[in-house]
Amino acid sequence: MKKLNFKLFALLGGLLTVYGQGALAQEATINGANTAWILTSTALVLFMTLPGLALFYGGLVRVKNILSVLMQCFAIACLVSILWLIAGYSLAFGTGNAWIGDLSMVFMANITEDALAGDIPLSLHAMYQMTFAIITPALIVGAFAERMKFSSMLIFSALWLFAVYIPVCHWVWAGSGWLFAKGLLDFAGGTVVHITAGVAALVAAIVIGKRNGFPTTAMPPHNMTMTVTGAGMLWVGWFGFNAGSALAANGNAAMAMLVTHISAAAGALAWMTIEWMRFRKPSVLGIVTGMVAGLGTITPASGYVGPGGALVIGLAAGVVCFFMTQLIKRVWKIDDSLDVFPVHGVGGVLGTILAGIFASTELGVFSGQGFASGITSMGEQLGVQLLGVVVTFIYTAVVTYILLKVTGVFTSGLRVTQEEESVGLDLSLHEEDGYKL
Repeated sequence: MKKLNFKLFALLGGLLTVYGQGALAQEATINGANTAWILTSTALVLFMTLPGLALFYGGLVRVKNILSVLMQCFAIACLVSILWLIAGYSLAFGTGNAWIGDLSMVFMANITEDALAGDIPLSLHAMYQMTFAIITPALIVGAFAERMKFSSMLIFSALWLFAVYIPVCHWVWAGSGWLFAKGLLDFAGGTVVHITAGVAALVAAIVIGKRNGFPTTAMPPHNMTMTVTGAGMLWVGWFGFNAGSALAANGNAAMAMLVTHISAAAGALAWMTIEWMRFRKPSVLGIVTGMVAGLGTITPASGYVGPGGALVIGLAAGVVCFFMTQLIKRVWKIDDSLDVFPVHGVGGVLGTILAGIFASTELGVFSGQGFASGITSMGEQLGVQLLGVVVTFIYTAVVTYILLKVTGVFTSGLRVTQEEESVGLDLSLHEEDGYKL
């Protein structure tokens, strides 16, 4: 049974208890230790977006656009929270069918103080999953930074949450989801978060077009100190993201935390080393980007692999994501402003596939060390992993393209005018200066 995603297995039991569905319903009592850990993890995951991701992205853009990026991250957190309350959680985790949940928990109906998901409060599970729903569209901001209208961003994010994130979330993590039923290994969001956000970022960068002056004009980060501060917050917050996905304070959570840290460190050193060898100097931007690549890549495998597997996954993340960044920017000349697709999208694909390898108990020190005892065939599991990757990739790409076109109609174009872009989005859209005292 450990082949199944732990977080949704626990949720399924909890939902059945709440709604009393026949003989499968079972009595459950709250576990104080587990509840305390998920309360902490929830705060950590929100901390990843605000202020972690906001500062990480804010430091990477030019000074005239810093407030616009912070504003986008903050607004998305607010918008998604309300949409998750209204119907998002219900559609993602309601029983429904194999493709989408039902409306049994609209406006958090039936989610009382006594309702449980496994042995934690159902309200806590709803809040924990809300933080995942917040950070995913916020990640996409990095692709169209410095050129998308604020109104377009809001409309697109709302539509994308319901049309992409929620369906994929249901497929992978809901007990009735079809990818869940097939046994896809995605412990904390390789497909649900990183592939969806990464692919959407790539499509958005292509549809919206390049920033004025790209690629001939240099557009260096304006404040690397801010970026490193945000990166540190992401690293710490990611423990809530991955270790919290065990939905318990147990050995699985502890191992997920350990492998997350190892992969982040390995990814950072791998990226730094390649950059050092190729450009003669290691950069701060390189080491923190490699860290994020290591974190994103270990995410789907974090509950299934051991420390040895995490080391290999982290090293692979640093190498593969580095070269994909070079390919996207320098060869294909796609202006994914803050490298969302090569880091998160490619990392999510790589990690989801490698989860099917290193979760096997046949690899000794590199394996899941008993965490994946349900896997009887590495080849069969790889087939499931590849299916999840391909379906998520294609579905996200097609639907994101349609949503961008629809949004453009509503807002008379997705991007700001050339003059507004030249002045900077801080002043042209918000009448504020991020560095004015």
